[in-house]
Amino acid sequence: MENLEFLNLEFLDDSLKQYFYFVLSMVLGLILIIPVKSVIIKLLFKFFGKNNSDNDTKKFKSLLSKPLQYFLILIVLFFSSKFINAADFAILNDNNSFKFKTYITKAFNLFLLTTIFWVIIRSIDFIGYKLKNKALETESKVDDQLIPFAVDLAKVISVVLGAVMILGDVFDVNITALVTGLGIGGVAFALASKESLENLLGSFTIFFDKPFTVGDIVTLGGVTGIVEKVGFRSTRIRTFDKSIVTVPNKNIISSELDNLGARPVRRVKFSIGLIYDTPIEKIKAIVNDIQALVDKHEMTNQEGRVKFLNFGPSSLDIMVLYYVDSPEWEVLIETQQKINFSIIEIVNKHKCEFAFPSRSIYIEKK
Repeated sequence: MENLEFLNLEFLDDSLKQYFYFVLSMVLGLILIIPVKSVIIKLLFKFFGKNNSDNDTKKFKSLLSKPLQYFLILIVLFFSSKFINAADFAILNDNNSFKFKTYITKAFNLFLLTTIFWVIIRSIDFIGYKLKNKALETESKVDDQLIPFAVDLAKVISVVLGAVMILGDVFDVNITALVTGLGIGGVAFALASKESLENLLGSFTIFFDKPFTVGDIVTLGGVTGIVEKVGFRSTRIRTFDKSIVTVPNKNIISSELDNLGARPVRRVKFSIGLIYDTPIEKIKAIVNDIQALVDKHEMTNQEGRVKFLNFGPSSLDIMVLYYVDSPEWEVLIETQQKINFSIIEIVNKHKCEFAFPSRSIYIEKK
């Protein structure tokens, strides 16, 4: 035992034995973090329900693994630090009041609260992920729009709550006085953030008035695309060029908006031109055949019209107008393609030709 006398040697008011226990507890704690983290993740995962897929498991682990790891490291550090004492110079200042040790404690509380709310926010992300998957199974588009908004709102509330707790516990801010001060300065704050508040109110207007839902095709200010997300500040629209256009919510509620997705049908109107040498009997036959094609097609209604209307500069123009019984873009273009192919077959069947822009020049002989 005399060989271990050196462990009683002190350095900065702590013996080597205390430092040994500190290091040993840290090493053991860090080794146990991985299995303990796995157990906690499994317990938390069961809390969110039993009907979980492999993708749900991977998603949950990817979201919670890192914040839980940092949280457990802080817990190990907290219990390991119990084996050592802070030196006198680290505890007292000239007024015998806490100084350095207090700062260390506050820093620890700051990191601990940060990791706790990090775990909470990641849990909200997972709940949103589960709800989005369930929303995809329903026919209603309202939940597809509401869930991302609710998730963002819950995350904002969590961040605000975490900030308030950090201000009160770490920085010793009087929360009551802070709230009172915010009440006094509320007018100035509202004026400074006027545009943000207008966008926020615009988002609530969109949810309650429902001019569109996520997945609808809309035209707004010359932009046509599919609504992907309605957020606090703006709405994201995916154009048919696959780019994202971000529109402030206040502009949406103050501008004219054409919800193409709310239409029960989609109109198609165009003209085909035949050459001027086409006999009138063949023109009538082509018009009748295209009219029958439009009427009998399984994706059109009975309101289609096919008429010979115009004498163009270089063609005899036949108007083709019909309605596709679906607001979906993919159905529209697929139906339009099939009808266009059939029109070509009808013109070829009657041995007629499509006209193209041309000009005749007559030279007068003197």
